[in-house]
Amino acid sequence: MGTTPMARLAERVTGALNALVALVLLMAFVPLLLVVACLVRFSSPGPILFRQQRIGRFGVPFTIYKFRTMKVGAEQELQDLVRAQGGTVGAYMKVDGDPRITRIGAFLRATSLDELPQLLNVVKRDMNLVGPRPQIPDEVVTYHHLHWRRLLVPPGITGLWQVSGRSDLSAQQALELDDIYVKQRSAFFDTRLLFRTVWVVLARRGAY
Repeated sequence: MGTTPMARLAERVTGALNALVALVLLMAFVPLLLVVACLVRFSSPGPILFRQQRIGRFGVPFTIYKFRTMKVGAEQELQDLVRAQGGTVGAYMKVDGDPRITRIGAFLRATSLDELPQLLNVVKRDMNLVGPRPQIPDEVVTYHHLHWRRLLVPPGITGLWQVSGRSDLSAQQALELDDIYVKQRSAFFDTRLLFRTVWVVLARRGAY
């Protein structure tokens, strides 16, 4: 994938179009972004944006942006919360009824508004609008050799995993869907996934 001159040109054009669309969306969403930023800022102490290292195309790390949905120091609290539930910390760990999530944060997650700052990542060409889930380094090191294929394309704000269950999926199911996406990737497929994402977000399916 992306080895011929035409394929490389197509990738550059796709990336440029994604960045242009993301920039237009950012400008259109300025009022909404300001409102959400104020809600996050005044709902709990801490920064407005959450920053975390993720792994992008070809294994290149980048900083992802989201609206902060948890209390400051949430990552340090994870081990205690997991141990209290009788488990151990793992790369794909989720905590039931996570008390670290703020009230505003729960709303932002349910509506996917917390992901809007990722449009900045698309403008910076770290991500595309559609693609595999951008994962943290600890998740990537657990990959089976077949999972590395997902790093051949840029990660996305949405993707096949987003419209197929999101948080309702197991880690293995999400990886399998990402692999299917890479195999079937096309401009038409991406467009279909974008339209399906709108419906999934409005219905709040698998968002928590």
